[in-house]
Amino acid sequence: MIPHAVDGQNGMPFDMQKQKAEALAVLNGAQANGIYEPTLEELEKELPVVHDGQVPLGELLSRVMQAIYAELCELAETLPNMSDMARKRTLADWVVKTKKQVVKLYAITKWARDAETVQKCMNITAFLMNQNQQFEDVMRGLTYARESLDPASRLRNHDLLTSLDVLTSGTYKRLPSGIKKSIIPVVPLTDAEVSKTLTDMEDALRYRLRMHEIIPVEMSQHYIGTCQNANGRVHFTVPKLFKASICLRGAEKDDGWFFVGVRFLITVGGDLTGTHEFPPEPTGVLKRHMADEADSRMAFYLPLPEESDPVVGPDTPPRPQLLPGTVDAPLIRLFNFLQIMSLSYQLEILWYQAQRMRSLGWSDFLRTEMTNGRKTLAVSYWIRQPPPSIPGRPQPITRPKLPLHGGTLTISIVENRATQQAGGGPARSPKVRMLAELQQKAKLGDAKPSDEVEGLKFRVRWEPTKNALGVPIDQDDAVSAVGELIVDADNIDFESILRTVIEAHAKAILRAFQLQLQRGPTRAIFSPEGKVTLVSEGGLNALRVHLCADEVVIVSIDTRAGRLSLRDTGDLAAAGRGPRFAAVSERLNESPTMLLDALVRLRFATIIDLAEQKANYLGLQIFRQRNFSKEELLKLGPSVRGSMYIQLANFPNHYLVLVITDEEFRYALISVKVLTDTMYCNMVMEDIGWLDVQRIRGDRGTGIHDIIVGSRSPDNAVQIGLKRKRDLPNGASRSWSREETSFNIETQLLRELYAYCCARVAYTKVELQFKLRGIPYTHVNPSSDVPLTPDLFHTQSSLARFVPALCVQSTDILSGAPAAEAAMPNIRVIPLNWWSDKKVQVVTCVKLKYVQQPVGKRAGSSDIIRPSKRIIYDATKAVVSFLSEDVDTCVDEFLEEWARVSKMVVIAREVARMAKEKKWQDVRLLSFDLQTVEFAYSGDYTVSISCTDQLSPTGGSFDLRFSRCAPILALLRPPSLAPPPPLFTQHRTNPHEDAEPYLRHILRHGPLAPSLHRLVELLRDTLPVAVELETMRYTAGEAKSPVARGRGRTTATGNIIAHEAWVDTFVKGVGWYRVLYGDLRHALDFRLMTGQRIAIIDGARSLFRGEELTPSTSTTDAIGLQPISDFSSLVLDAIRSVRSGNSNAGGIAPIDVGVVCHKGVVTAVTRALHERILRQMKQ
Repeated sequence: MIPHAVDGQNGMPFDMQKQKAEALAVLNGAQANGIYEPTLEELEKELPVVHDGQVPLGELLSRVMQAIYAELCELAETLPNMSDMARKRTLADWVVKTKKQVVKLYAITKWARDAETVQKCMNITAFLMNQNQQFEDVMRGLTYARESLDPASRLRNHDLLTSLDVLTSGTYKRLPSGIKKSIIPVVPLTDAEVSKTLTDMEDALRYRLRMHEIIPVEMSQHYIGTCQNANGRVHFTVPKLFKASICLRGAEKDDGWFFVGVRFLITVGGDLTGTHEFPPEPTGVLKRHMADEADSRMAFYLPLPEESDPVVGPDTPPRPQLLPGTVDAPLIRLFNFLQIMSLSYQLEILWYQAQRMRSLGWSDFLRTEMTNGRKTLAVSYWIRQPPPSIPGRPQPITRPKLPLHGGTLTISIVENRATQQAGGGPARSPKVRMLAELQQKAKLGDAKPSDEVEGLKFRVRWEPTKNALGVPIDQDDAVSAVGELIVDADNIDFESILRTVIEAHAKAILRAFQLQLQRGPTRAIFSPEGKVTLVSEGGLNALRVHLCADEVVIVSIDTRAGRLSLRDTGDLAAAGRGPRFAAVSERLNESPTMLLDALVRLRFATIIDLAEQKANYLGLQIFRQRNFSKEELLKLGPSVRGSMYIQLANFPNHYLVLVITDEEFRYALISVKVLTDTMYCNMVMEDIGWLDVQRIRGDRGTGIHDIIVGSRSPDNAVQIGLKRKRDLPNGASRSWSREETSFNIETQLLRELYAYCCARVAYTKVELQFKLRGIPYTHVNPSSDVPLTPDLFHTQSSLARFVPALCVQSTDILSGAPAAEAAMPNIRVIPLNWWSDKKVQVVTCVKLKYVQQPVGKRAGSSDIIRPSKRIIYDATKAVVSFLSEDVDTCVDEFLEEWARVSKMVVIAREVARMAKEKKWQDVRLLSFDLQTVEFAYSGDYTVSISCTDQLSPTGGSFDLRFSRCAPILALLRPPSLAPPPPLFTQHRTNPHEDAEPYLRHILRHGPLAPSLHRLVELLRDTLPVAVELETMRYTAGEAKSPVARGRGRTTATGNIIAHEAWVDTFVKGVGWYRVLYGDLRHALDFRLMTGQRIAIIDGARSLFRGEELTPSTSTTDAIGLQPISDFSSLVLDAIRSVRSGNSNAGGIAPIDVGVVCHKGVVTAVTRALHERILRQMKQ
């Protein structure tokens, strides 16, 4: 550091340390010359503090944090119900929006660092405004002084004596007294002389006050001199008014008094700026004015001094003279003067404070006025601007006219006189009055004082305006509640007085609103105890209105503006309702008489908001309005105040309606119909069901049918329908509603109500199907033995085990259905998934009369199988559960599935009996899963039976699929040691497959069990023929070229070589097979007959006619067929060949058109006859 430097401009050296020390001294309040100056901190303390237009940073931070917290809570509830993509998008949008708010808040926080500087600037601005106001006051005072001066006033007269001396002698004979005093010094008195003079003066004062002067009783508290030494003065003290000191002009009896000084015994409260504007001890012009006025009043009856040269004009009034019998009382006049000055001084302070309040934000709502010679201060508060009037447009009639101000506070200086009975004069206590009379009698005798004491006081009168804010109040009660308003000289604070009055007025208005809410049209809502309470928060009165649940709104009146304000309790959950309250408050201040209606509307809106929030958390589709006409809405009852519609996801035409009344929620289930022919597609309520929530919540054993269903309100509900309309007991419903007046609906309750409605609709749809078919039904309690697979265990609800099931009789629902005898009497119908967002399903449980164990690959190892999506079978209990995906067609689907399943059960049962009853050991059940039955009817020849279209008008059809299973050696091993025939080694097809179109119709004729027996017998009887024919076709195909497939070799011209005849077989009907030879003109027919007999005939001849079928007389089937030549001899030759090869071959009988044989020898006969026919055709 360089201790010394040189000024760059003039080159003069200066001491930097000295400069810093001087600057520091200046900052610390001291200068080098020793004169004290205030520091910056002291100067800043003198500045007024102004907070107009500023918002605390903490409140802003609280609001933003409340909003973020509320949004986070809402996201936490709603995000789990969204998809992954929607969840990410919602979260990203929220992060971006919140980031913007936080960045703005961060910027504001940065700016807040300069808040102290801005505050200081605003304080300086207010200080300058006050100074400017003072300048204007000085200018007005000067103007007033100039205007108040007497136009005839002029300077004093010239010195005539000196002028005469100069005129007569030409020179001065004497010097002016002013020159003498300034040139010739006066000999000063010594301290002893001064002390003796003052002591003598005090003695004179003491003597005069005790013997002659009338001292007002109010000024009886006085002392002479001081405690330390004499000062020749008397000091009078009047509590709460002033403390004055005066002195005598001399010790003579006629010497008057002169004024020395005064101090007003007041303390300025409130804003500290008034302390500087109105000091307790006047100074300057005000002090001189008071001294001159006090001297003039005390010397009112005294003659003018002899040395004075008064200016006597033609209009100068004479000096006043005392009346006979009166004695001059200058101290009374002094008291009267100082009393009015003290009270006026206090009134001016009050006026200044009122003006100060106007400059600090009250100017638009506060009007002040000084009247009666500035002895009366009238202040009107809650100034309201008149509504704007548009030329040519009248004011709305419905809007009430509000007074333009809330009330008037008047502070005036008035006389405080006693009554005539008390003797008149100033108002005094008897003791003080007696003391005054004794003093007057002792000092004056029978004379009277020239003046009388003027009793003055402040009178503070509050006059609230009638119907302020549109509500009448009891003005007398309001004024009496405030008590006596006084101006306290020890704390002169106009703002305190005004706030006391305004708070009392606001409290009276709020109490009037409270009475209107509790005793007016809304008493049903707000009359209970604790609903509307008048509270005090931070010194301000407010109306605490409980809306619903935990929601509370605070109604307060702004002290400054007199405007109604609605706000929440400030918790985090209510952060989003601030704009709504602000909008309601804005409309309310235009017409305060709408407060009752606004609170009711706000209450219902809050109730709907809470219910809507809970419904959104559950992911339900909600509507606040539906396109119903007014007549339709009346169906919900006359006491409806609002409603919310929750659409059932699985039933779009049904809604759960939350009906809001004055006291409680009411819950209704409605079905609607859209009128498409109307312009706006209006809706009508087709059915209304009122839910008893008490039973749902408390009595879980109550069935779902215990609700009210009708088209009227629950107050006069009509009992309609079957087994569902048990009316509510009024006492129970009303008592519960009184306990639940808070409208605190729980999310779980809303979820259960929604599920309950879905169940009710599902059951109604099922019941409707029963009614349309005339099927009676009953409600039964659900049991835990309903067979459900693990796939259905996830469909659970807290209400599921309390919701009853439907029970129908098998004889009713299965009347006319196939295999109705297979079901037990009771059939249970239970809707499922009505509690979830999945599609509603219906399960129908049927217990079979006997247990049939599933077999085959699809049966599995479990006792419960699910062969299809819609069928569940419990083999241990023989219970079949039919699952329907569509609740509207569940009965049809059940009947269709039952027709299929019951037939399969009957077929499986009959197949199992065949081996025992008919001794068919090779008939065995291979597979059974309620949908398909597969069994072996002979050896390894199997047939699979299923059925379709069971509800069609034709009765449905059966699907037969023929195949072969793994061979059983005991059944298929040949009787000899020769190698097995080609049938067992190569070709493994079921020849009955070609006959399936004819065989399927057998099961449709007559009862199923006998039809199945006929089918199996037919299959077993025709199997040898079918197998042999299949072998013939297979052998012929192997022997011939693959291209020709056994049909002979063709020439270049396309003709078939006759000697290379081919063989083909096909089915003609049930039990009718044909073998076609050669050039399609020869055929051999096999016809099944009774008694396991088979007729083998020429295809060109009829079994029922003996003559040959010629082309002219043949039927359509025999067109083009020619009889086999020498067929009879071929038949006889074949019979002889079979009998010669097997001596036990019996049951063969030739006929004129062929041969009839038993099925046991049909294979040998067919093979022998076929060989001979082929040889003959080759020849």
